Amino acid sequence: MLVVTESAKQLLKNTLQLHSDDPEISLRLSMGPGGQLGLKLGNELENDHVVEHEGTRVLLVASELNPVLDGVTLDVQDTADGPELVVSKEKGNDSND
Repeated sequence: MLVVTESAKQLLKNTLQLHSDDPEISLRLSMGPGGQLGLKLGNELENDHVVEHEGTRVLLVASELNPVLDGVTLDVQDTADGPELVVSKEKGNDSND
């Protein structure tokens, strides 16, 4: 299961508010070519994992991504360009058993 830190939830909420004022729209975690994760705006779909922060749906994750995201943490890292979302995976949490 994906873990989203409080800092990441706050950054997701801020990002969402910058791009949409529609309460039905949230940020959706998607997988692109080569397995690269990205964010896009979208509506909640059946079986989505929903991450909320302060009463706002800030992140939607399709259920088919759950096996890929097992042991993954979404956090924030401060950079020279400002805060950025970073993805890290626990070491030794390989599901190839």
